[in-house]
Amino acid sequence: MSNAKVNQNINLNDYKGVWVIAEQREGQILNIALELLCEGRKLADKLNVELTAVLLGNDLDKVSNDLVSYGADKVLKVEHELLYTYTTDAYTKVIADIILERKPEIVLIGATTIGRDLGPRIAGRVGTGLTADCTKLEIDETDGKLLQTRPAFGGNLMATIICPKNRPQMSTVRPGVMEKAHYDKNRNGIVEAISPSLEENDIIAKVIDVVKSSKKKAGLIDANIIVSGGRGLGNKDGFELIEAFAEKLGGTVGSSRAAVDSGWIDHSHQVGQTGTTVRPTIYIACGISGAIQHLAGMSESDCIVAINKNPEAPIFNVAHYGIVGDLYEIIPAIMESIDNDTDL
Repeated sequence: MSNAKVNQNINLNDYKGVWVIAEQREGQILNIALELLCEGRKLADKLNVELTAVLLGNDLDKVSNDLVSYGADKVLKVEHELLYTYTTDAYTKVIADIILERKPEIVLIGATTIGRDLGPRIAGRVGTGLTADCTKLEIDETDGKLLQTRPAFGGNLMATIICPKNRPQMSTVRPGVMEKAHYDKNRNGIVEAISPSLEENDIIAKVIDVVKSSKKKAGLIDANIIVSGGRGLGNKDGFELIEAFAEKLGGTVGSSRAAVDSGWIDHSHQVGQTGTTVRPTIYIACGISGAIQHLAGMSESDCIVAINKNPEAPIFNVAHYGIVGDLYEIIPAIMESIDNDTDL
């Protein structure tokens, strides 16, 4: 049910503060929550308001204190046995109720599987807009509105969106785009415990069981070194070389969309606008031409190395180091050099 009418003829001055919905799994703060805290801190400081982390679950004492150390001025610790496992109905009701009561000006949610489900439902419930998959957030110097930038038209344009008449201003933010907040054990903040109004009959769709996948995930977001393969590999077997190279470097295997679309590798390895956004220490692009959608997902890497036969490939425009040649000759030569270097 939507309460869209609640925000008609609202007084924008009644809304104050920046909120981050802090995702956690079994007592562990997700990286996206740390990224949102870092970005939320900047926005809150610009507006001279409090940064609040909203934390849902059960048995959250340690996690809530950690959120203060990561930059939150206040943590709203919402504990209930029905919140231990995520359900759309329960989380939407609880967060929407708190938003309607306390009126934050800005609410940030991670564009995770849960965030993409939760964000639009909360926005619909409280009667405001939502800008999805943002890659940049800024405060308008003239009027203090949130400028929400996201790729549009398949990544070929960047659109900046505002929410001028409704509050809160809500955004989901792509994981891996923002920097993580730094931990400071000496920070002080307030942890407020909230007992939500929540009953079994509030949850229409219930989780019967949670089965953890035995399939190995790519782990791209947390990787320090990523070796990615693209169409230039020529065939599926080329990823055997990419995997060996990544293992030699202690890295993770990534891919372009073209390789995924060709069925050469699972989508969980895809880097780019329609895959995962990454910012590792080293990103090695092997046989990847550098379509704008791919560049949008890895151009913030600290060091980019490109290996490609085509000297005009767009990937060389963002690469810090470029090697023009056959990857099937270059990669084995690099691996052999690593084996022969006693200093490594």
